[in-house]
Amino acid sequence: MKRRNFLSLMAAANAAFIVPSLTRAFAASGDTLTVLLPPWGTIPKQMTDRFAKETGITLNIQTMGWDDIRTKVVTSMVAQTAPAQATEVDWSWVGQFGAAGWYEPLDEIPADTVSDIPTAEIFRYDGKLLALPYNNDFRILIYNKAHLEKAGIKAAPKSPDELMDQARAIKSAGVVDYPIGLPMSATEGTATAWYLLTMAFGGDLFDADFKPLFTAQDSGGYKALQFEVDALKAGLIDPAATGLKDVEIQELFKSGSVTFDVAGWAGNLAVYSDKDKSKVAGDVDAALMPSTSGKSRTFGLPEAIGVPTSADNHEAAVTFIEWMAKPENEIEIYNTLGDLPPRLSVLKQLNDEGKLFAGDKLLAQAQTVEPLFKQGTPGWYPEFSSAVASAINQVAKGQISVGDAVAQMAERAEAAKNR
Repeated sequence: MKRRNFLSLMAAANAAFIVPSLTRAFAASGDTLTVLLPPWGTIPKQMTDRFAKETGITLNIQTMGWDDIRTKVVTSMVAQTAPAQATEVDWSWVGQFGAAGWYEPLDEIPADTVSDIPTAEIFRYDGKLLALPYNNDFRILIYNKAHLEKAGIKAAPKSPDELMDQARAIKSAGVVDYPIGLPMSATEGTATAWYLLTMAFGGDLFDADFKPLFTAQDSGGYKALQFEVDALKAGLIDPAATGLKDVEIQELFKSGSVTFDVAGWAGNLAVYSDKDKSKVAGDVDAALMPSTSGKSRTFGLPEAIGVPTSADNHEAAVTFIEWMAKPENEIEIYNTLGDLPPRLSVLKQLNDEGKLFAGDKLLAQAQTVEPLFKQGTPGWYPEFSSAVASAINQVAKGQISVGDAVAQMAERAEAAKNR
């Protein structure tokens, strides 16, 4: 969902198919559990009431903005107090929070629950699961099929070159002025779109020792940034993209001004296909992310719930986390909040019931999800991501070259990890 970068130095400085067990539920019964979540994770009252009835635990859910949650977690844990008994944990916080020892390992979560949630691997630090995803966020190519038809194009692009060629054809046919939707502002959405295109060009960001792999001209990262620059210069990306965030690109797609939401949020398919929320509801479709190798790749940016080490009542918190992961609860959350379920079995069930838009494609893409960092998200990720977004924005504005930009990113990464 929303991604921001701040307080990284503070953080670095402080170096289910199975119902929760009756024993744990009994031990926690009668307690009040405080949970800190963003708006899209705040379950409705009928669910909190049902949780209390089923477990005997009263939920006190505190809703805060994503940025504010991170601020509260960092400041509370530095002060050795608990921000809540269970909290939001974003994928990008795992390295920082894990290194600081701020979250309890969730050893009690059943193995078959974890294996049914591929993105759970992103929340491991030193092999320990620190949080369990409650929503599924991965990237998939979303496009306007009516635009392709008007330009005489019969199928979605399967490679970056095909994507560029189709965008040129759509523009030449006068369908839309700027077919490719990509943010190029100095924001997190710009960085994550580049990461995705790096994978599309067969590349990775770092090797096993976190040495940058994107500075050579034949690297996936260099080619990905060159692709963005070439599309911008060819008039296939709106020049205003230098000031647009990813959520603003999404609004352009919903209005019909953009053909390809290149770094599309999987969960947004439900919004794009809703005629009450989108002008292109009848024309939206999805495809696997294009690739130069023929094998689609994508990465996950999920959000999860974890238990701070300074919090009391670990048993009640784990009971809540397991309860959120029960299939029937993931489905209710999907129906009420729109959060895409993280369990593959639940996605398959929704698709079998015809309740998942473009479900076959979502399921196929979900099975290709990789962690962005196979070694685990490093504690210095926020500083690196900020440098990436800033460099791409400078390139888009013509202030530096692609070569200068990737060198700048690599330099910032090396400096950050050596601090």
